[in-house]
Amino acid sequence: MKVAQNGNVSFWYAELGGPPKPRAPLPGDREVDVCIIGAGFTGLWTAWYLKQADPDVSVAVVEREFAGFGASGRNGGFLTGAFPWARDRYLQHGHTREGVIALERTLRGTVDEVIAVADAQGIDAGIHRTDELFVACTQSQLARIKADHANAMRWQVPPERLTLIGAREVADRVRVHNALGAMAIHGVARVQPAKLVRGLADAVERAGVAIYEKTTVQRYAKGRVDTDRGTIRASRIIRATEGYTAGFPGESRTWLAMNSAQIVTEPVPEAIWDQIGWRNGELLADAAHTICYAQRTADNRIAMGGRGVPYRFGNATDKAGETQETTVRSLHAILHRLLPQAARLKLDHAWCGVMGVPRDWCASVGFDPATGIGHAGGYVGVGVSTSNLAGQTLADLALGRKTELTGLPWVNHTVRKWEPEPLRWLGVQGMYGLYSIADRIEARGQTADTSRLAQLANLLTGR
Repeated sequence: MKVAQNGNVSFWYAELGGPPKPRAPLPGDREVDVCIIGAGFTGLWTAWYLKQADPDVSVAVVEREFAGFGASGRNGGFLTGAFPWARDRYLQHGHTREGVIALERTLRGTVDEVIAVADAQGIDAGIHRTDELFVACTQSQLARIKADHANAMRWQVPPERLTLIGAREVADRVRVHNALGAMAIHGVARVQPAKLVRGLADAVERAGVAIYEKTTVQRYAKGRVDTDRGTIRASRIIRATEGYTAGFPGESRTWLAMNSAQIVTEPVPEAIWDQIGWRNGELLADAAHTICYAQRTADNRIAMGGRGVPYRFGNATDKAGETQETTVRSLHAILHRLLPQAARLKLDHAWCGVMGVPRDWCASVGFDPATGIGHAGGYVGVGVSTSNLAGQTLADLALGRKTELTGLPWVNHTVRKWEPEPLRWLGVQGMYGLYSIADRIEARGQTADTSRLAQLANLLTGR
């Protein structure tokens, strides 16, 4: 199945007429207060909040390609403020249950914060407030979303944030094949991510931040960042490279470069929307182990994503978003399974991206005052919102401020490194292989129990 993969990185950039013309590279050696490596959402939000807190601080952002080249311009466009990580894993180093609850509450606020900045800065990112539906299509999936809902209530998530709905209400919203029910997450938004990240880059530049593109960072250490264009000396350095972190010396086992791929259909005729519903533009995901996610785009297409080929040996990354034909076919099959009304739609574009996954699958922000080096990432699929809080927090840490944000339990949360190759590759391939079999078993069975194969996969990989 041939679909467009013409160097546009993602459909979101194709919609903008292709990748942007890069900004000028670093013109040579220079000195600043803060140097940020990576011009995705994390780096740009950090730069934004640094200048909001202290307009006099000098900030430079260096980027190998162009602002928004990576996952920030390729993701599913889910602005959710979600907390998909195991809450109890943050209960260490003196952190409390109340601290974890505060972290989740603060994350929920990122949806309004991102929208407020976009409005104030005139960023037209196609933002549409809506709900997210985690749809269950098997008895096992239904049991899991009910358990997730009950667990969230135990962690004091407001009842108005999460509600369980039945099959009839799911059908009233989106006619997902065989849907038995769903967990609705309220207070989320759909975005066009390339528009958002490009608009944010422009706003950061207007605030006085220098963004140097087509500049490759070769190494960094206390006080200096060496690039192929010169050296930047800075007392504070922020590594904001997320899924590309493994490319730096000594970081190959820090985060696993997990791949996620997407397809997008041709514009959907109104007659098919009449069959599907989906009139409120809800974000859509299913509760399968292998994960899929979808949005109805602002121009009335269906964008569907999933893991595809989840991991490339040695943390290798894709080439400008190109993905495999087997992945396209797999995602097309998922689209047909969930929305058979869309079976005859043609595909207009396919692409993939990479995200950073920590060994415990939990996001973190870190900063070492002794070296002046900080980082953030490990968002595991919810980076559009989480990167905003990371940027706020990194700005406070870099400026030496002790605030409510710097005391949240994800700050300096550390875990052990991933195993070396080939164990890492075998583990991830095995995990998704077991998940695929588990999904098939659960689809055939009548039991509400989660497959033991999925439980084994979670145990082996720490998910």
